Amino acid sequence: MGNHLGEYYANVIDSVGDGVIVLDGDGTVTLMNPTAEEITGISRRQAQGQAFGALFRSEEILTEMVAKTAATGMTISDYENIVLRTGGRITPVSATTSPLLRDDGERIGTILVLRDLTNIRELEGALRKADRLSTVGTLAAGLAHEIKNPLGGIKGAAQLMERELPEESELRDYTRVVLKEVQRVDRIVEELLQLASPRKLQLSPVNLHKIVGDILLLQKRAVSGKKIAFLQQFDPSIPPILGDEALLTQLFLNLVKNAIEAVGEDGQVRVASRVLADYSMTQKGERRARMVAIEVGDDGPGIPKEEMEHLFTPFFTTKPKGTGLGLAICQKIVTEHRGMIKVESEPKRGTTFTVMLPLIQ
Repeated sequence: MGNHLGEYYANVIDSVGDGVIVLDGDGTVTLMNPTAEEITGISRRQAQGQAFGALFRSEEILTEMVAKTAATGMTISDYENIVLRTGGRITPVSATTSPLLRDDGERIGTILVLRDLTNIRELEGALRKADRLSTVGTLAAGLAHEIKNPLGGIKGAAQLMERELPEESELRDYTRVVLKEVQRVDRIVEELLQLASPRKLQLSPVNLHKIVGDILLLQKRAVSGKKIAFLQQFDPSIPPILGDEALLTQLFLNLVKNAIEAVGEDGQVRVASRVLADYSMTQKGERRARMVAIEVGDDGPGIPKEEMEHLFTPFFTTKPKGTGLGLAICQKIVTEHRGMIKVESEPKRGTTFTVMLPLIQ
C-alpha cells in the first residue's frame, strides 16, 4: 500500500495549480510539481537531489525564507517582493514556506509553494489604468458641462445669422461651416460624457445573438452599394446573459462599424460567438467563470504594431474624422460588465476584436 499511497500523494501534488517544491531536512529538493517547473524554468530532473540553496543562488529572498523555516519551523509568506529571473523570463511570484512535519510532529523538511502573479499584476495594471481613466473622466465631465453652455450660444447665434442672410448669399456657406463644426464639438463632448458618466447598469436577460443580428441587418442595408459580405457564426447553445441591452448594443455597433470601415468597398465582416467552457480570469483558475466570446473580425489591412497598444487610449485615432473615443467607450462597457476585450491583428490579413462576457444567468 505504501507505494500506492506515495503515488497517490505525488498525483495530488502534480495536480495543484500552484508550484510546489519539497525539500528534505538537509535542504535537498526531493519533489517538484509541473507548475513549479513551469514557474521556475527548472526541470524536475535538474532539481531532484540538488541543494535548494545552490539551485536558487540568485534568489536571495527565497533562500532566506527556506533557511528560516528550516531553522525555526515558522511559516513565512511574501506576496510582494519576489521576482524570479529564470529561463529567460521575469515572473512575479508569491511564495510561502512551511515546515514538513511527520505524524509525531517532528520536522523532516520544508515545503515551498509558489504562485505565478503575472496575470494578477496584469489585472492590477488594468485597474490602475481604469483608475486613471476615471480621474480623467471626472475632469472631462466637468469640462464637458462647461463647454456645452458656450456651444449652445454659438449654435444659436449661427442659426439666427443664417436666417437673416438672403438665400443666395455666399456668407451662408460660413454659417453652415460654423453649425457643422459646432455639431462635431457637440459629438465629442457627448462621447466624453459617456466615458466619464458612471451610469448604473440596467441589467436584464439579454439575447446577444438578437442584438448582433439586428445590428448586422441594419448595417447590411447601410452598405448595400458596396461588396461587403457578412458572415454570421453563432453558437445556438448560448443562453441569454445578464447585461445592459443599450450599452451592449452600442458596444457591438461600434465594433461592427469599425470592421466595415476597415474593409472599405470590398471585403468580409465576420461575427462569431462561442462558449469558453473553462476560461478563468487568472490562468491558474482562481475564478472559474464560464464566459461567452463574441468575435468581430474583418479582412481589412490590419493594424500596425505601433498603433496596437494605443488602441483603447482616449483621443487616439487614425481616422480623419474620428474622436478617438469609440474604443475607449467599448472598453468601459466591457469592464462594467466584468468582461474582457482583446484585439488581434495582422497587417494585410485583418483584425479581430474578441469580447468576453461572463455567462451569468
